[in-house]
Amino acid sequence: MPAFIDALIGEFDRGLRTLLGTHTASRPKPSAATPAALAEVSPALSEHERRHAAALMRVNHCGEVCAQALYQGQAMGSRNTRVVHALERAAREELDHLAWSKERIAELGGRTSLLNPLWYAGSLALGFAAGKLGDRWNLGFLAETERQVERHLKGHLDRISPADAETRALIEAMKTDEAGHAQLARELGAGALPEPVKRAMAAAARVMTSTSYWV
Repeated sequence: MPAFIDALIGEFDRGLRTLLGTHTASRPKPSAATPAALAEVSPALSEHERRHAAALMRVNHCGEVCAQALYQGQAMGSRNTRVVHALERAAREELDHLAWSKERIAELGGRTSLLNPLWYAGSLALGFAAGKLGDRWNLGFLAETERQVERHLKGHLDRISPADAETRALIEAMKTDEAGHAQLARELGAGALPEPVKRAMAAAARVMTSTSYWV
């Protein structure tokens, strides 16, 4: 029982730190310019471009909050140490995304989503359910999630001003990591999810992204 309580406290602490944004990136934030050059690039953005980029990065930050909850839930639901280690590895890299996104939002004068606690709770429950379905489907859920996130990030690159080199460099780096996580899941034996499940995941993601853009 004490071990269970310790684990529960640890998971609660992890969730709290994710929502409070106390994580520090283990890798430098991707940048397209030196600090001196950045001072020259930022003013080139119009007010609309700056606010739009901040809102898109708020969406991405919200997605990274959800990713932490999903990985946490999936690891809690799995009994395969190899799968758990893969999830933990991906989650550590996603922590960089979480910190990078928050930092870029601040640079653009924006704020993180007010609904992050709601999305975190829902994602944690969904991840735990996926973990209980078995390794093949758990990994399949991971692979499909990352595939959809990669496509989502590509869409953001199409919507962000070409002048905003800093935000674009950050999103490109995140997109590369997401593709790597999907590939890892496939290498570990991810199963292909049924099309109705993929469509349901995409629909839920649309609700999250469209809401967190504004709130």
